[in-house]
Amino acid sequence: MNGAATNITKIKDSIPGSVRVVAVSKTKPPVEIMQVYNTGHRSFGENRVQELLSKKDQLPSDIEWHLIGHLQTNKVKYIVPFISMIESADSAKLLRVINTESINSGRVTDCLLQVHIADEATKFGFLPDELTGWLSEGEYLSMKGINFCGVMGMATFTENTDQVRHEFRTLKLFFNTLKEMFFADKEAFREISMGMSGDYKIAMEEGSTIVRIGSIIFGNKTKN
Repeated sequence: MNGAATNITKIKDSIPGSVRVVAVSKTKPPVEIMQVYNTGHRSFGENRVQELLSKKDQLPSDIEWHLIGHLQTNKVKYIVPFISMIESADSAKLLRVINTESINSGRVTDCLLQVHIADEATKFGFLPDELTGWLSEGEYLSMKGINFCGVMGMATFTENTDQVRHEFRTLKLFFNTLKEMFFADKEAFREISMGMSGDYKIAMEEGSTIVRIGSIIFGNKTKN
């Protein structure tokens, strides 16, 4: 068994079955993705639409693709026909486009609401008050092309684990608030996607249900 296959197996053996691993395959060629696929793993995450499209047709059709990077509205139509989940729904404008394109494609698209929890202005996401305000207006109730499945967030890139833990805990509490206020009767609204290679163990301790892991599966070396 090669390195990536060994790594994904070890990770999945060490975490609860209730936590889903999304193998972040950005910058990795199809041959390396297949090494992980051949262990039985099916969930893979990509940051860029163009890269995802270039890989999709070279790989098995039963891969569950997650779009985890910032999504431009003009790219939505290219991924809606096949995407398993858009984790990075970070604005009302983007959600409107996803809804329209999903309806046009005859699909209902699973989405996570990306929440800005980091102490970094460069990260995307709804501010908590902004998201609560938008949901209170009720527009989401008419979005028949979207299945709202939960929230996603990225912690600050820092070695301060206390700060990271606080940010993850904040997202979990915010998820609880959204669930109670807006999605209490929606079983699908149950996912909290937080935690990457450097902090996924903390994230799981704070309630993550999806972890997005790349470098400790594939390594840091990029192959073109």
